[in-house]
Amino acid sequence: MAVIDVFNGDADGICALSQLRLANPCDSVLVTGVKRDIALLKNVTAGAGDCVTVLDVSLDKNREPLAEILEAGAEVFYVDHHYPGVIPDSDKLTTLINEAPEICTSLLVNSHLKGAHADWAVVGAFGDNLNKSALTLANSLSLNAADTEQLKHLGIYINYNGYGSALEDLHFHPAELFQLLSSHKNPLGFISENPDAFSRLEQGYKQDMAAAASVQPEKADAHSAVFILPDQPWARRVSGVFSNDLANLNPDRAHAVLTEKANGNFLVSVRAPLTNRTGAADLCRRFPTGGGREAAAGINDLPADQLTDFIDALQSSYGKV
Repeated sequence: MAVIDVFNGDADGICALSQLRLANPCDSVLVTGVKRDIALLKNVTAGAGDCVTVLDVSLDKNREPLAEILEAGAEVFYVDHHYPGVIPDSDKLTTLINEAPEICTSLLVNSHLKGAHADWAVVGAFGDNLNKSALTLANSLSLNAADTEQLKHLGIYINYNGYGSALEDLHFHPAELFQLLSSHKNPLGFISENPDAFSRLEQGYKQDMAAAASVQPEKADAHSAVFILPDQPWARRVSGVFSNDLANLNPDRAHAVLTEKANGNFLVSVRAPLTNRTGAADLCRRFPTGGGREAAAGINDLPADQLTDFIDALQSSYGKV
């Protein structure tokens, strides 16, 4: 029997799996990739007697390979917070899916495990920019302000590491980072006992965010803003966390961060206003390769000739001055 863990390479996916494997240790096959690589089940071969866990990737984007895995007789446990579409009816499939804007996969796993490794859920929620949910959970654990701030930084850095168009853009392969993190029952233990790894993430984040800070908006008003980053590794790494930072600094405004691609198109990250965490997924699904969730979504390959249409759609979705 094979145990196969399929997970998004961002903070939410890694911290969700860290909780599960701390609670139920096993030698599993790891299937992951950069954050935007969500069609992961196509890389899985499983059959009768195998157990597949899928974390933080859209069921709707993995529908066909999921059907094949279920038909082959494997058991699947699917936990996610993205739009799932119609969930297959199979006695081999167990789902824990919730699209609520203040929920992420790490928080769903935390509830499933009844808080067994809740510190890691705090990290995952901070990484997904769910600061209110993360703080609520941290306060329930009686974490002091300094430790909570450390967990917040760790979540942001793990999430930052997941972005890039290819694994070569990242500081750590997500599978390697998961193995480093999950060897510690407590995330504060990882920080104190792996100073080199933590510093590598922290310094990379700070350098890339400093480069992003010099970028001026392409278009901006009181309701929405659009930023365009160049086709550079630092820009690909920073696109998601830069989007989160913009949202936190301007909570009443929607944001889109577009990163130029070698093919002339754009990678797009969209954040709904923090005061109205809706509409991002619907906006992105209007364009090919778009998807996500209500509060945060993206487009993997926006054609250059649709840039004006996208900006118009963003402004229409969130209002104009």
